[in-house]
Amino acid sequence: MQPLESLPFPLPLSAYAAPVPGELVDTLWSRVEADPFNAIATAIFLVAVVHTFVAARFTDAAHRLQGRHDAAAAAAGKAPTPSVAAELLHFFGEVEIIFGLWVVPLVLAITASRGWTTASRYINDTVDYTEPLFVVVIMALASTRPIVELAERVLRRVASIGGGTPAAWWLTIVTAGPLLGSFITEPAAMTIAALLLARQFYDLAPSRRLKYATLGLLFVNVSIGGRLTHFAAPPVLMVARAWEWDTPFMLVTFGWRAVLAIGVSALAYYLIFRTELQTLAHRPAARAVVAPTAEAVVPGSGLLPIPWRITLSYVAFIAWTVANAHYPALVLGGFLFFLGFDRATAAYSTLSDFKTPLLVGFFLGGLVIHGGLQGWWLGPVLSSLKEVPLFLGSTVLTAFNDNALITYLATLVPTLDDRLKIAIVHGAVTGGGLTVIANAPNPAGQALLGRYFDGAVHPLYLLAGAVLPTVVSMVSFRLL
Repeated sequence: MQPLESLPFPLPLSAYAAPVPGELVDTLWSRVEADPFNAIATAIFLVAVVHTFVAARFTDAAHRLQGRHDAAAAAAGKAPTPSVAAELLHFFGEVEIIFGLWVVPLVLAITASRGWTTASRYINDTVDYTEPLFVVVIMALASTRPIVELAERVLRRVASIGGGTPAAWWLTIVTAGPLLGSFITEPAAMTIAALLLARQFYDLAPSRRLKYATLGLLFVNVSIGGRLTHFAAPPVLMVARAWEWDTPFMLVTFGWRAVLAIGVSALAYYLIFRTELQTLAHRPAARAVVAPTAEAVVPGSGLLPIPWRITLSYVAFIAWTVANAHYPALVLGGFLFFLGFDRATAAYSTLSDFKTPLLVGFFLGGLVIHGGLQGWWLGPVLSSLKEVPLFLGSTVLTAFNDNALITYLATLVPTLDDRLKIAIVHGAVTGGGLTVIANAPNPAGQALLGRYFDGAVHPLYLLAGAVLPTVVSMVSFRLL
């Protein structure tokens, strides 16, 4: 037997003995014996997952500690200052940094087990950061004023059918917004939908129940809303080329079911919360929602109305990014040109804060680093299940892994027939709203809307908000 130091890291799935049908536990144990680091990597990953579920507790503790620190300063007659301990606790409560944070002990463990060369090669050469980079760029582009206002104009026409009330806006955003993910990518659709929900809904201070129901509905609908095409949603992109799926196949197999599930889920929540949604029309917003138009300029804003040629230029940058999503150099090069153009058109744009896109990219970067070491157990689990258990298992696993990772690992299992392939993707997309880490755009939604949830989205409340639309999606995809 070769020493571990001389073997590739991580071991490719082909290096393990073939799984024995009906002997899943033995298969997994044999893979731990083949490389004991498998257990260490998965243990660190599970700790990181648990950390995401208790992140809100760190934030609460930070607020309490800062309060005591301020009270002590006031009693001593001193000006309040930030508490270093409170800031550290707040840092540990930021969901977007958790997986990146736990990369540190992972790298230390790899270094202790295999040496620094192996650890650095894994981080730099083995892990593919294409998706995190793409999400950072598309989020930055989609959150600019010309794009948000374009989306708002289009959706305003739809919302005007219902009188332009908060309820009409809410229904329009949670149905039409996610479907944009089939064309401008899921991260862009999530960004635009979250920004518009903030303007047209969350600023009106709805109840906590409605806040979490809306967030869960948004996450689920975005996860399934990118199924109309084969090129815009990461879970489908991972399998489209390997399994030869094209847009007509997606429309027939997934698309109409996704549209039906989105409509039924939104209607169900509308009926449940219709009384509160209607009362929001009489509630003043936390801050005014005024969009500059070609006829008027917002007094004191310092921003000019946006000419169509500027808006079309921004749309062209998004089209370039989407078309070259798998080519990081082209994506980054196009973004650098965009930054120059954005600077030249500064009077029309508001791109000034990269914090949110960068935090989301950091989250996804940490997730793919950890996820790249989970194939040893995900592969056998997926290949050991039949169609219905595979669908249910894929749904559950998606809650603890990015669904694009689930579908990618499925392409590595050579024994899957067409029914099983469809079952895996069904499960991966229907479970994409259960947790923040289940779908790549979810961290973007959380980052943009987190301020409405007392600083942190509680994972159990999010789960509760996503259960109903998840069940509707499961019925639509598997029973129709």
